[in-house]
Amino acid sequence: MATKALTAERKSSFKINYGDVLEKEIEKLEGAIRQTSGMEIGHDSRWLAIKLLENDAEVVRQFENDPAGKKVMEARAESQALLAERFGEDADTLFADKRYGWIHGMVKETVSQSRQDRLSTSDKIDKVVTNRFLGIPIFLAMMWVVFKITTDIAGPMMDWVDGVIGGPLTNWVTAILGWLGLSGTWVEGLFVDGIIAGVGSMMVFVPVMMALYFALAILEDSGYMARAAFVMDRFMHALGLHGKSFMCMIVGFGCTVPACYATRTLENEKDRILTGLLVPFMSCGARLPVYVLFASIFFPQNSNTVIFMLYLTGIVVAVLLGVLLNKTLFKTKQNAPFVLELPPYRMPTWKNIWFHMWERTSAFVRKAFSIIMVTSIVLWLLMMIPVNGGKFAETDIDASGFAAVSGAVAPVFQPAGFASWQASGALVTGFVAKEVIVSTMSQIFKIEEEAGEEAEPTSFIGDLQDIVVGFGAAAWDTIKSIPLIVGINLFGGEEEEEMPALNSAVEKHFETTSGGHGKLASLAFMVFVLLYTPCMVAVAAQRQEFGNKWTLFGMAMQLAIAWAAAVLIFQGGIALGLG
Repeated sequence: MATKALTAERKSSFKINYGDVLEKEIEKLEGAIRQTSGMEIGHDSRWLAIKLLENDAEVVRQFENDPAGKKVMEARAESQALLAERFGEDADTLFADKRYGWIHGMVKETVSQSRQDRLSTSDKIDKVVTNRFLGIPIFLAMMWVVFKITTDIAGPMMDWVDGVIGGPLTNWVTAILGWLGLSGTWVEGLFVDGIIAGVGSMMVFVPVMMALYFALAILEDSGYMARAAFVMDRFMHALGLHGKSFMCMIVGFGCTVPACYATRTLENEKDRILTGLLVPFMSCGARLPVYVLFASIFFPQNSNTVIFMLYLTGIVVAVLLGVLLNKTLFKTKQNAPFVLELPPYRMPTWKNIWFHMWERTSAFVRKAFSIIMVTSIVLWLLMMIPVNGGKFAETDIDASGFAAVSGAVAPVFQPAGFASWQASGALVTGFVAKEVIVSTMSQIFKIEEEAGEEAEPTSFIGDLQDIVVGFGAAAWDTIKSIPLIVGINLFGGEEEEEMPALNSAVEKHFETTSGGHGKLASLAFMVFVLLYTPCMVAVAAQRQEFGNKWTLFGMAMQLAIAWAAAVLIFQGGIALGLG
């Protein structure tokens, strides 16, 4: 009815005016279509011209499969090239914009609204949140709050879990092994220094993962993450990248594996490969324990800011690399338009928040009791095997098989400031899973720093009391830390806590091996972890999706960029007198 009303006074059939430039190309292509002889067209020439310019697959196939359509396809290619050069956009995007503009004008002329119904609450919020100037700063501010919650809220519970694993749990395992007559044997070393030190060091970070997924679940359930994708889509298009690619990258913040599979939603093959090469630079949740450990050691007052900057660095590197690849290896690719529906804002429900938080955290825990446990056992065995003679489980760790293998890699990292077999070995095992980096260091430094120490005698009831009392204290400390997120201290000054044994050992090691530049070396180490090859499961997913050639290319590129960035940070920092 609206179209009929608008065209009531017109004798000719209705058509949308697409503007002088587009109309000129339509007429040119119409002329070529009319001059085509020996071909059954069966449709209005104007409609066919528009569909050809829009790359309609069925219409294009009709002309490509008929020899008589050759001149039409040549004219189409010329018109598309002219429009792309003139507007910097694909023809289908230009036509869509004109149609939506016409629809908007028609609705404005024919539909009346009361003032209060014109903008919903969601629309009013979106006018600020998705603003072309404020959208990205708001997105970055949201991410900073997420990492502030992650580091500040989870701290007390991390200390409690660490105390339970290093105290009561270790005591119980030691007591059981002693009851079985295995005290002081290699079996005790396997359980205490292998499994508990490896898997236990990862379980310490469960509160961190829960805090991270709690914050992200709120953003997703409220509807903000769709706005974040919309805001970053505009930014990605400005740099010549595909709009849908950022959706895959957002998935990559959780895990690289589903992010690789998410590229299947991209229609263009080159878009899929390019996005697959960039996804590993999005810092997955498995890297977070490494950041938390090193940031809390070397940057205790600004740990959340350091972690936020690491995540931001991954985004920046991916964007810059995407621009470079777009202008070189993927120079001829064409981007399809990106349409995203923005759901209305909703109040997050505790049920959904808990579901998302538990689902993702439980996956982390399952990995700790599968991949990480196996890796921890293998590492312990390598640490117990002597390379220059000696008895199994009685050799010095510096003379172990693991030290020998890791030491062969260490010189490569000399310019980056962490050329020790301990740091290199942790990075090598990190290929299995990034969380293993922390468990590897826990095994190495626990053996070095705590060899020969005996656990203080305790009772089972006393340990249970300590666990319950410790949990209550950690819960209260967590509540007290909530106002600190916005810089408000409602409960007075905080007591300075003693640094855990692992933290002290890592700090001492990096300060010593870097020549007194521990902060620079630790920052270079974190950046290397951020940028280098993802875990073996992610590499397998890349191989399945993109083939051997692109997977090997991506691994080589990631290692090269990670090494160059680490060296630049360490050497540049020294040259500037930092650290």
